[in-house]
Amino acid sequence: MPDAPRPPDRPVLGVSAAVWQDGKVLLVRRGRPPLRGLWSLPGGHVEAGETLAEAVRREILEETGITAEITGQIDIAEIIGKDAAARTDSHYVLIVFSGRVLAGTVTAGDDAAEAGFFAPGELVGLDMTRDTARILSRPARP
Repeated sequence: MPDAPRPPDRPVLGVSAAVWQDGKVLLVRRGRPPLRGLWSLPGGHVEAGETLAEAVRREILEETGITAEITGQIDIAEIIGKDAAARTDSHYVLIVFSGRVLAGTVTAGDDAAEAGFFAPGELVGLDMTRDTARILSRPARP
């Protein structure tokens, strides 16, 4: 019988951003675990030697084809995954930024299955991650 997967030694640092254009927010549908199939703010891991701002701009571009200006930090989110025995099997800490579009056409890439802009009324009933729903429930940040 194979050994159970080893729990993470420490949280993984990541970034994401609420990028706005014309009153709509940029979202991606996750193509890989964790949270596969759910809509979320674009983002991902911070690479060694990257600043947080560099990482979030890179992740937005890789996942959506959009070049964004980062306008500030707006939140911190934690994603803690549990296995069937309720043991921690993943732990991510995300620094969440706001931003606006500078250039590009939305195209899903990297680990995003889909990407697009959504008006506030289109978010109702959208299957989003818990933190994305929480962050977007606040007043819009153009």
